[in-house]
Amino acid sequence: MSRDQNGTWEMESSDNFDGFLKALNMDSTTRKVFKILGHIKIIEQNGDHFKIKTKSVFRNEVNFTVGKEFHEDTKDLDVRDVKTLVTWDGNVLVCVQKGEKKNRGWKQWIEGDKLHLELTCEDQVCHQVFRRT
Repeated sequence: MSRDQNGTWEMESSDNFDGFLKALNMDSTTRKVFKILGHIKIIEQNGDHFKIKTKSVFRNEVNFTVGKEFHEDTKDLDVRDVKTLVTWDGNVLVCVQKGEKKNRGWKQWIEGDKLHLELTCEDQVCHQVFRRT
């Protein structure tokens, strides 16, 4: 596994995205829209500084430095303010988001030529796989 996540990544699979969105209290119409959309991630990484853009009908961008807590507004997803900390666990980025939802965050890593993203909220886990374009 590599720590270098630079590149443009197109989603090829997503398991339990609906369960994850339900845990965020998203309404059924919004969940349906999210589920049918393809997602493209553009990751610009310079050492431990990341800029991650997600492109779909709903667009978002997050900038962070590994190891430095920051305030994140999740307005493009569930409109919550969270305190976010991203750290390395070996070659896996681990994000913990503190706010009104328990066990919220994500893990992201490269395995072979695939980018894996595991999203968690409360008792729900969504696993997405992206391929480099």
